[in-house]
Amino acid sequence: MKTDRRNFCALSAGALTLALAGNRVATADGHAVEERIAEFTGGAEAATGTIELKAPEIAENGNTVPISVSVESPMTADNYVSEVMILATGNPLPGVATFKFSPMSGSATASTRIRLAKTQDLIALAKMSDGSVFSDTKSVKVTIGGCGG
Repeated sequence: MKTDRRNFCALSAGALTLALAGNRVATADGHAVEERIAEFTGGAEAATGTIELKAPEIAENGNTVPISVSVESPMTADNYVSEVMILATGNPLPGVATFKFSPMSGSATASTRIRLAKTQDLIALAKMSDGSVFSDTKSVKVTIGGCGG
């Protein structure tokens, strides 16, 4: 293929556009995170305690970050955890996982691996059968990898 000035300029402009676009990682804004929290809680104020989110302080690879969540609850027909939601405040879409429980679950614990775009906070919210909500937050430092990092 013969490279003339026109082809060179077009290829250079395309490469520059890709380079600039490739360095930008979309992240959830605070408004999107707050909307998800309000939708999940139904306007109830989230209290601390009862729920424990476990995540590493430093994740060497953002592509696979192990997390676990547990909620203290008797898990009886009258008092149980109905849902747990995990949010990542710096990901393009903040909702990472939602776990549903019932009294038949026995315990409200779950673990998974998630993908984090960059260093950010994780928020775990637990909705109880009586409508009360509990939350826990952990900060995870991502050193490499992730959703474009």
